[in-house]
Order: sequence, then structure tokens, then C-alpha cells
Amino acid sequence: MDLLRLITAGSVDDGKSTLIGRLLYDSKSIMIDQLEAIEKQTKNKENGSIDLALLTDGLRAEREQGITIDIAYKYFSTPKRKFILADAPGHIQYTRNMVTGASNADLAIILIDARKGVIEQTKRHSIIASMLGIKHIVVAINKMDLVNFSQDVFTNILLDYTKTASELGLKNVIYIPISALQGDNIVEKSVFMPWYDGESLLHILENVKLDSEVNWNDARFPVQYVIRPQTLALHDYRGYAGKITSGTYKVGDKITVLPAGLESTLKTIEIGGKQVTEAFASQSVTFQLTDDIDISRGDIIVKQENQPLLTQDLEVLLCWMDAKPLKAGNKYLLQINSRAVKSVVKNIEYKLDVNTLEKLRSPENVGLNDVIKATIRTALPVAVDSYPINKSTGSGILIDETSNATVGACMIQ
Repeated sequence: MDLLRLITAGSVDDGKSTLIGRLLYDSKSIMIDQLEAIEKQTKNKENGSIDLALLTDGLRAEREQGITIDIAYKYFSTPKRKFILADAPGHIQYTRNMVTGASNADLAIILIDARKGVIEQTKRHSIIASMLGIKHIVVAINKMDLVNFSQDVFTNILLDYTKTASELGLKNVIYIPISALQGDNIVEKSVFMPWYDGESLLHILENVKLDSEVNWNDARFPVQYVIRPQTLALHDYRGYAGKITSGTYKVGDKITVLPAGLESTLKTIEIGGKQVTEAFASQSVTFQLTDDIDISRGDIIVKQENQPLLTQDLEVLLCWMDAKPLKAGNKYLLQINSRAVKSVVKNIEYKLDVNTLEKLRSPENVGLNDVIKATIRTALPVAVDSYPINKSTGSGILIDETSNATVGACMIQ
């Protein structure tokens, strides 16, 4: 049974948490004790219904304010597929949380309030989905019950969002009218919208075709830990542990260690303490080489015939995630996989206006949740691929050395 990773995103009060609750409730993915607890806490006992949003709004502050602040993850399954579902917050100041939740998503559900249509936060979330290369977008136009299940309202929003999707290059977009509160078109087709000839949301999620996002061509192995037991039995043992992020490796492969450029041959591959002849992306392994060379955490082992770019100047799309403004000349740590290097933001080329998608050249200021294109100069060379080719070596984060907080998410161009 395959796994679909998805995220819901939209503006505050669009009904994301209620939608997820409805999916869990109607697909019978809620434990009895969970349901009993929610029924006790619900605000809607007087009309006989339960507050499904409580299934995901776990933080006390969220329940008190009726909003989602943190990323809430839910795991459920149907006979056809397993799901990991992330509920992203809707408030603008928490847009950075969506970047975290969407980084591994195969599909994004972008909610739109039928009464409000496409708004600024809708476009902001769509930009992030485009930046992160999410291949499947479901635009769920919610609260159709509050607009009398109007086909005209649905069509107008569809036409409006189509312009945004076209400008951002979003291709696999599905539009569906729903009422998360009442369950229309969530698990079962709605009788109130006979004009909608598509499938229910759950049917779409169960049947969307997942293309493998793993890059099998470019072998990349960031070293996370150097194993030196230095015991009598393993006196000369030197292993390099980590997770293969892309490609495959075989014993006997000619390899290069970057950024130093040292060359050797892959002597052994170990998985769970047992030697194997081959390993591939997503497996955690330990490598041994035929040569005793200097390798440290943060280095990357690649095949000699297929190497990433080794550079100190990176062009990136950057989502700024700090309350302090970003200015050209600011210094940060840039972390790509297990390698962290000192860096400086040399130049800010443009900022995206989320309302018009216009590129504002040489912006005077960059604030929280702004999306920009910038050039970053690193103190030492880093081995990178472009983000569309290889996400694992094409993305990174900026870290404030003073607070040790993540302040930016980068996609290398």
C-alpha cells in the first residue's frame, strides 16, 4: 500500500481543521476514545453536532482562539492508501510553518472560502507550493453551503485561481466544491451540487497518481557521522554513516568526496550491521572506503562520473521566516543537509508581490513571509544541485548564529 503525503493550506477560518476532521470522521479513522473526548469538549452540543476541528487543533491556545498555530500531523488510511496529512496554519505570521509542512508533500489542498474567493494568503500559499515543487494541487472551495451551493460562485473562483495557477506554472490542478462542516463532496458526493461532475475529495486523494520524486540518476550521500570504534576487534575500522538522499551505490564504485575532491573506491556497504552489495535512496547506511582519507560530517560522497556543482555563489529563491528584516550584507549560517557554512546575503534581486505576482526589483526591505530571489556567498565551497533536479542537495536553511533560529528557507536555482 503506497503513502500519500499531503498538506492543507489556506487563510484563517477557511475550515482547514474542520476539513481534516471531516475526512477522519467520515472515513472512520477516529478511535472511539478520541471521539468521546471530542464530544465532551465540543462547542456545538446544543445542535447535536461535534466540533471536528478539535481533532487537529491540539494546542490550548489554538482551541481558545479557534485558529491553527502549529503544524498538526494526522495519520490515517483507507483500504486503498495510507496518508500523512499536515494542517498548516492560516494566519499570515505563521506562513513559515507551511514551508516546513509542505517540504515533503506530494499534494497540497488549498482551501478557499466561497464567500471571499482568492485572497492574498491563497496566492502566498500557492507561491510556496510552486517553489517547493508540489506536483498535485487540489483547490477545495469550501463553505458552499453558505452561498447556496451556487455553481456561479464556484465557476468564478475557478476562473480567478486559474490565472494564478498559470502564472506560477501549477499544472495538475483539480477544483472541487465542498462543505467541510456538512460533509458535502468530502467522502461522498453531494446531493446539493448535481452540477459538479467530478469525484469526492477522498476519491481524488485515493486515486491521484504519485510520480516518484526520488532522483535515481545522481548519487548523493551526505556524511552525518564518522564511526571510529577504536576497539581491539575493530582497531582500524572507519565508517561513514548517513542516509542516501538520491541515486544508488554499489561496492566497487569509484567515488569522490566533496568539497575536498578526494577520490577513492567504495569498499563495503553496511545496513543494520550487515554487509550488502548495493544500496539506494532513502536507506540509512555505513560506507567504508579502500583509502584512509580525511572525511568529516558535512562532506558528501558522490560517484566520480556524476558530480554536483561545487561553488561559493548560490542563486536562491528564499522564503524569509524571521521578524527581523533581511538586508543585503546580513550574515548567517547556511545549512545544506549536514553541512553548515558561514554565508552572506550578497544581493537581493527581486521580491514577489503576492497580489500581482510582479517581481519588485531591488526591494528596500524584506520582511516576515516575503518571497525573494537572492544571491548567497558562502565562506567555503558547497556541493549543490538545482532544486528542480534534486531537492535533497538543492535546498537549505539560513540560521541566525546568535539565536540559532531558522530564519529562511532556500531553493537553489
